[in-house]
Amino acid sequence: MTASASRDPDGDVARQFFRLTEQAGDMPLPGAGNTWQRWMALAQVAAQDVCLIKLFEAHADALAILAELGRPKPPPGTRWAVWAAEPPDARVVLHADGGANGGAVLSGRKAWCSGAPLVTHALLTCWDAREQPCLAVLALDAPGIAADEGAWRSPAMTAARTADLVLDGTPARQLGASGAYLRRPGFWHGGAGIAACWLGAAVPFVLALRALVARRAEAHAAAHFGAADIALRGGWAMLRETAAWIDANPAADAVTVVQRARLAAEKAATDIMAHAGRALGAGPLCRDAALAARFCDLPVFLRQSHAERDLAALGTGLAAPGQGSDAGWAPWLSVMPGLDPSCLGVAP
Repeated sequence: MTASASRDPDGDVARQFFRLTEQAGDMPLPGAGNTWQRWMALAQVAAQDVCLIKLFEAHADALAILAELGRPKPPPGTRWAVWAAEPPDARVVLHADGGANGGAVLSGRKAWCSGAPLVTHALLTCWDAREQPCLAVLALDAPGIAADEGAWRSPAMTAARTADLVLDGTPARQLGASGAYLRRPGFWHGGAGIAACWLGAAVPFVLALRALVARRAEAHAAAHFGAADIALRGGWAMLRETAAWIDANPAADAVTVVQRARLAAEKAATDIMAHAGRALGAGPLCRDAALAARFCDLPVFLRQSHAERDLAALGTGLAAPGQGSDAGWAPWLSVMPGLDPSCLGVAP
């Protein structure tokens, strides 16, 4: 048995992924008025299985990207991924064929391709001849694709079937102009959707703590449950606020509000997992297969956050000149007489 199959011997995650993709076309698009409902749907899948949401969120994100860039909805039966990791040792270069239909060929290595054996198509980031970032549409049955599942060495998230792809003159199609993928408002909307997945994936830990305290009212376990409840509800409140802001400002630059939401969700999920581990002890880590898998999978899933790099980016942005009421500081400064707003780069 291969490492990739060891955690999902019957292919249950793949079957569930196939089933969910048939329903994904009915999900609200981000920024269209029902962003919170979209995120709650993602969170519910994340609460079911971390590998499943890793696959399904990428499919849903691909549909949203295609819609935002003016492309028709993909035909039924297709399953999509978005592969946007850009590690320094793996890069894909796009060579346009000069035609009007966006035809191109891809060459290079694409790392961290989750669902590579399971999807039919992918949107993947690459670089054009001018060293500009771009997005390509790749059909996984195209020639010139070699998959390396052996690059994934971790016992975590094996059912997500992550591989490195080596592309050698692989036919593809450029999607939109170079740089359009990063410039579009939906880039940050999708980033906040991932935060909803992180927090949804932490919910079973809170439920396990609740069940423990209901069985045995021990003070320390109750304290951990209380702390986890606060973290969970605080994270949801931040995400609900962010969803409302995005729906009210669908074309605005969402970088600050989304960075906050992502960092809040990451911290909440990390804290919840720590409280669960300390209160539940070794038993669930060894004898509860589903919870043990979640303890293994969620730390890897959370590393889609860039930790202190994201915190630094948020802080730097908030202190930059020109940050106005959207930064969220102006209302507080108005009730703090004598404080010089220039210290934060915020006008009251």
